[in-house]
Amino acid sequence: MDLGITIIIIIITVLVSFGGFNNQKVMNDLIFYPPAITKQNQWYRFITSGFLHADYSHLFFNMFTLYFFGRGMESFYNAYMGKFGFLIFYIAAIIVSGIPSFIKHRNDHYYRSLGASGGVSAVVFSYILFAPWDWFTFPPIPAIVYAILYIIYSIYMSRKGGDNINHDAHLWGAAFGVAFTLAMEPRLIDFFLKQIAHPKGPGMILHLF
Repeated sequence: MDLGITIIIIIITVLVSFGGFNNQKVMNDLIFYPPAITKQNQWYRFITSGFLHADYSHLFFNMFTLYFFGRGMESFYNAYMGKFGFLIFYIAAIIVSGIPSFIKHRNDHYYRSLGASGGVSAVVFSYILFAPWDWFTFPPIPAIVYAILYIIYSIYMSRKGGDNINHDAHLWGAAFGVAFTLAMEPRLIDFFLKQIAHPKGPGMILHLF
């Protein structure tokens, strides 16, 4: 049975996050901690931190979003980059979205962050280029509205701080998702603008390809 890359990512993320919830050593070893990267060359933290979450609500929010948007994007990236195209895109988004925080906090021994924010945000905004007016059955709002609320939430939580979640990665992940997808298929700019001009009513989220 082919579960699909999105489901596999969700399963791995849930397992790793649960491991972090129940074992502080796992959390410490995998979390995004810039000094460990610069001084101990633990570059893997760019990736592993994207599979950790602060708590159950943080995990649910990200995986809920990835489930609805990711399934529709798998075929597109796999068609352009092969069988594991979507996985490559997702991992790249996690890494790239963490670079600004790494540069800013590379010598900050008090800074730690975690979460799939960068990867999920990249998926959300790449999806919107194709189907901005697709509606969710739950919650009943268009994809583009959901994305805007997602970013507003990220900005608010980034300013609030204090939860170890790299909310800035939402913004950088969104930028990466749009830039990377348009680089592969520039015609999407015109397609997106035409979609924005013609809103649709409620409907089921469908595979794009």
